[in-house]
Amino acid sequence: MRTFSKIGFAGLRVGFLIGDGNIINEVNKIRLPFNVNSVSQSMLELFIKEKDFVNRNIKIITNERDILYKKMLKINGVKPFRSEANFILFKVKDSDSVYNKLLDRGVLVRNMKGILDGCLRVTIGKPEENKLFIDTLNNILGNKNIFN
Repeated sequence: MRTFSKIGFAGLRVGFLIGDGNIINEVNKIRLPFNVNSVSQSMLELFIKEKDFVNRNIKIITNERDILYKKMLKINGVKPFRSEANFILFKVKDSDSVYNKLLDRGVLVRNMKGILDGCLRVTIGKPEENKLFIDTLNNILGNKNIFN
């Protein structure tokens, strides 16, 4: 089983399963009858046919992830963890407070409280979204903006 979320299609909520026919038949017995909407199915079909588009999207996401990771390494009070996904996990002091302050400023990250206490997770966005995240995080942590 795999998802298409790591290549920029998380909003479609689609994935796939490859396996022996007998196993797939068993999985189908417990799956909901309309588990993927028709719009998501149609969009995924289009994306699969447009391999160049998908490959460009993957390249953009991985490039932005690398840029964001390098910038996060330079921020005092932030410990980012290397990632091969479409997000970066990072540790900060008082993660609940940082999470709420980011949220108050319109920057959405995932609080990993209860799973990885002290950690937050940021999804890789467009360059301007990543810049807003970095600038806001710097501001919240009281650091000078070192990226302008």
